Amino acid sequence: MNFEGLDPGLAEYAPALHSALDPVLDAHLNPNLLQNVELDPEGVALEALPVQESVHIMEGVYSELHSVVAEVGVPVSVSHFDLHEEMLWVGSHGGHATSFFGPALERYSSFQVNGSDDIRHIQSLENGILFLTKNNLKYMARGGLIIFDYLLDESEDMHSLLLTDSSTLLVGGLQNHILEIDLNTVQETQKYTVETPGVTIMRQTNRFFFCGHTSGKVSLRDLRTFKVEHEFSAFSGSLSDFDVHGNLLAACGFSSRLTGLACDRFLKVYDLRMMRAITPLQVHVDPAFLRFIPTYTSRLAIISQSGQCQFCEPTGLANPADIFHVNPVGALLMTFDVSASKQALAFGDSEGCVHLWTDSPEPSFNPYSRETEFALPCLVDSLPPLDWSQDLLPLSLIPVPLTTDTLLSDWPAANSAPAPRRAPPVDAEILRTMKKVGFIGYAPNPRTRLRNQIPYRLKESDSEFDSFSQVTESPIGREEEPHLHMVSKKYRKVTIKYSKLGLEDFDFKHYNKTLFAGLEPHIPNAYCNCMIQVLYFLEPVRCLIQNHLCQKEFCLACELGFLFHMLDLSRGDPCQGSNFLRAFRTIPEASALGLILADSDEASGKGSLARLIQRWNRFILTQLHQDVQELEGPQAYRGAGGSSFCSSGDSVIGQLFSCEMENCSLCRCGSETVRASSTLLFTLSYPEDKTGKNYDFAQVLKRSICLEQNTQAWCDNCEKYQPTIQTRNIRHLPDILVINCEVNSSKEADFWRMQAEFAFKMAVKRLGGEISKNKEFALADWKELGSSEGVLMCPSIEEFKNVWLPFSIRMKMAKNKGLDVCNWTDGNEWGPARAEEELGVFVYDLMATVVHILDSRTGGSLVAHIKVGETYHQRKEGVTHQQWYLFNDFLIEPIDKHEAVQFDMNWKVPAILYYVKRNLNSKYNLNIKNPIEASVLLAEASLARKQQKTHTTFIPLMLNEMPQVGDLVGLDAEFVTLNEEEAELRSDGTKSTIKPSQMSVARITCVRGQGPNEGIPFIDDYISTQEQVVDYLTQYSGIKPGDLDAKISSKHLTTLKSTYLKLRFLIDIGVKFVGHGLQKDFRVINLMVPKDQVLDTVYLFHMPRKRMISLRFLAWYFLDLKIQGETHDSIEDARTALQLYRKYLELSKNGTEPESFHKVLKGLYEKGRKMDWKVPKPEGQTSPKNAAVFSSVLAL
Repeated sequence: MNFEGLDPGLAEYAPALHSALDPVLDAHLNPNLLQNVELDPEGVALEALPVQESVHIMEGVYSELHSVVAEVGVPVSVSHFDLHEEMLWVGSHGGHATSFFGPALERYSSFQVNGSDDIRHIQSLENGILFLTKNNLKYMARGGLIIFDYLLDESEDMHSLLLTDSSTLLVGGLQNHILEIDLNTVQETQKYTVETPGVTIMRQTNRFFFCGHTSGKVSLRDLRTFKVEHEFSAFSGSLSDFDVHGNLLAACGFSSRLTGLACDRFLKVYDLRMMRAITPLQVHVDPAFLRFIPTYTSRLAIISQSGQCQFCEPTGLANPADIFHVNPVGALLMTFDVSASKQALAFGDSEGCVHLWTDSPEPSFNPYSRETEFALPCLVDSLPPLDWSQDLLPLSLIPVPLTTDTLLSDWPAANSAPAPRRAPPVDAEILRTMKKVGFIGYAPNPRTRLRNQIPYRLKESDSEFDSFSQVTESPIGREEEPHLHMVSKKYRKVTIKYSKLGLEDFDFKHYNKTLFAGLEPHIPNAYCNCMIQVLYFLEPVRCLIQNHLCQKEFCLACELGFLFHMLDLSRGDPCQGSNFLRAFRTIPEASALGLILADSDEASGKGSLARLIQRWNRFILTQLHQDVQELEGPQAYRGAGGSSFCSSGDSVIGQLFSCEMENCSLCRCGSETVRASSTLLFTLSYPEDKTGKNYDFAQVLKRSICLEQNTQAWCDNCEKYQPTIQTRNIRHLPDILVINCEVNSSKEADFWRMQAEFAFKMAVKRLGGEISKNKEFALADWKELGSSEGVLMCPSIEEFKNVWLPFSIRMKMAKNKGLDVCNWTDGNEWGPARAEEELGVFVYDLMATVVHILDSRTGGSLVAHIKVGETYHQRKEGVTHQQWYLFNDFLIEPIDKHEAVQFDMNWKVPAILYYVKRNLNSKYNLNIKNPIEASVLLAEASLARKQQKTHTTFIPLMLNEMPQVGDLVGLDAEFVTLNEEEAELRSDGTKSTIKPSQMSVARITCVRGQGPNEGIPFIDDYISTQEQVVDYLTQYSGIKPGDLDAKISSKHLTTLKSTYLKLRFLIDIGVKFVGHGLQKDFRVINLMVPKDQVLDTVYLFHMPRKRMISLRFLAWYFLDLKIQGETHDSIEDARTALQLYRKYLELSKNGTEPESFHKVLKGLYEKGRKMDWKVPKPEGQTSPKNAAVFSSVLAL
């Protein structure tokens, strides 16, 4: 509705729009209406107004049935009859929505929709209600829960919406366009241009869209193209309301007069068949609202703001006798609506009251309404308050029901077991000095406790009593009692203990004595570390991914390739997948599959990690297949398409993992449908056999691959859904067979346990012994079975415990599309590989198993057993052999091969299996061609819209300036905080870091280290981030809010991937980075730089076992420079680090005179202690040394 021409008296209600919660009763409100209405402290009526019993409703004649107060003193802005339930919805000028149930107008729900703007339109849908405010569209459930909240542009001024179908919405207002919004995706799909000043009313028929403009026009638009087909100039002033029924359109509005706008008492009526106006209809009220009420005839209801209502035929004459009066509590009627059944009319006035008029005593709002759900009443009786501060207060005041039934807490003995308090371990000193006499031990009292008193720890989680928690944080760990814990120590969840120095003093070598790199677990969603290691140790995958490079900002294949490169460079130091996981969190499919965990879920171990990693396994293979398969256009990084793998655009991930299949669907009518498909992995399907039958793993695998199941499917021959038999036949076997074990319940776990027992008994029989069900083996029996006098092929009987999985399987493709699968041992005969493959026979060797460790104390974890191949040992250790390793985040340990297939289902559950075809590496070209070329260092456009050339702070490298091996590059980086650190304060006042703060790189600067332009930056990139920044650390980083926002930033803004590629190229080319504290910089950027390429001034000017010295103090002491005055600037810091390195070379004579330089450092530390390591203010003391600075640096 257009409010421009309304009664000026409405202005006196403006204060009420902002005082909706004022408990003082408005002066304009009729006090008689609220005689029996109770007001809560916030001034909102809580009870509906009852109608006097003497009111008589005459059938067929509209009269008032009920009146209620929606919100005291706040004008009603819109009313709407629910199209699905028997409810009336009311919106106020204060942004509050209220619903009333049934003709008695019982309050159903009441909630705030918008805190400042009025509600302008309400539309009911099947699952909720749409509310339109000035620049916001909100979809809420009928109880008040938000389903979605769609924010429009701040400049929008919306007034009306129109539901064109069940999922499409048109929204219009006082602007020159109408938006089309898809309710399924909650996205804008179309924007239609309309003439200024816009559209405030919209209607629809099966022929046209009707748009009412504030200029007084009504336009008719095409349903498909939204183009104007016809236009009626109804009023010279403004349009108030219009309605359409059949072939008639009726409108009311305002005409222009000398004194302004005046309400026109002539209704304009148009015939839509001839598209022309017919005789105007003169009415006896000032029309503000009108609606067609087609019952027996096409009646029009015309409503004035003062409360007069007149019924008339649109083509007849208005009769004054047909006028009735609505008695509003306020001065004006603000809204009017008609129910779908035409049996009820709703009016809302300027004082927050709603009036319901009906034509029958028991009206219904809809012809067919569904049943409304009501909240269950609270059944809890009110109990007397208890003062807990009174120690003598009897708890018996709380009544307990007397019952003869069994209580819920009274568990049967079969389901419960006594759990006595565990005694603490005996002091090791007592055990060491104890002397035994018979079965009694005597020892002197070490006097570490009070006499005859042993303290008990009531909390099971007390770390001082229970030394189980994790693998010890340092090599010096307290002794454990291994018999108390089921989970082996190396399989337990490992954590990093942080000190004041962060990770610098944490001993990773204690957990990993190999040269392979572990992965740090403290990053969000790092549960997938084990699977990243599995993919890395697949040689074709490692080479393929590192050859891939594309233009996508968040490409998982690119980020995985960067991570693999770090794992290649590492010599036993752990890496972190922060950039890969950052890109992973931006993939919509990952969020939809539930793969992105909140920090609280990871910490508490909520959800099944086994299911999660199996879903992640399927997701990552599919995502890599898509990323590698996508044909890239003109590439920003040349050389990315030069992979030696790619042929004819096919994905090598598909060649490695894809299995081509035929899915046959056989209907009972005999009709058969065959379609081809492919899959990247298989899921084990276990037999429904309750007899305890013995199955080979190969049998279950064949059943899972060639799956046969009965299901309902569409039959083209029968033309309906029919029971069908669906079978799956294999056309082509993959090179890498990936299997999800799906051990998600006790049923599958019992199946594995039972089959392992069968396999164990068969193994013992092969050794020449028998297992009795009723007795256990004596120790001598086990020794005899494992002795050299027994069967020589079994070194130890323990190797066969909990083993069902074979190390190798043999698959044979038959000509009739059948598949033969069997377990394979190395003793079987095996012909030449090529000849066997030509016959369709393949042998697959187990390469990796991913297992879920069940540990109630730590929430469980995921680890991997991986068979590391010869090529990896050759690169890392210079030897050629194969070995199985356990990968538990940053814990890496060689294990026996039988440990990789032993699954104690009580704590070690299989999740994922990787079988690799023999001689796989010989089929692929395993050369890695670095796809990053020098062009990444050339000039590039900024993401920032406001960035100008005058703001440029760097000069990109020219072609003749490309860095060479050994060139110096000054580097500095600035960071922002994404998540604050989590720490706890101990009772002794010390702080313990539980989880460090999560940092993100915000600015990276690289400065030329030699040549005529030495000291001039060639990279000064601000990194755009899509994640929420908690702290910009402006005092230390110089980064201000808005610098990383592409819409308002004036900096040279780029993506992290773009800058990462520049640094990767510099590392690969062999430059030497000079900076201060580069270890942390490279860690946050997520780069692995060889140590011989890092020149860190923190360590150049450092004495052993002394404190690290800040760049600011070093610059003042050696260079007579005052830097980092108010904030840090990365260009200044990088230049200063370069100058300090030159000064180091000068003082140490290029490192040839360490003794003289040691004296310089002693003087530095003595001066620092005297100055308390603080640089004096400008008017204070000057530098003790006037350092000679190179002329090339001074020229800057």
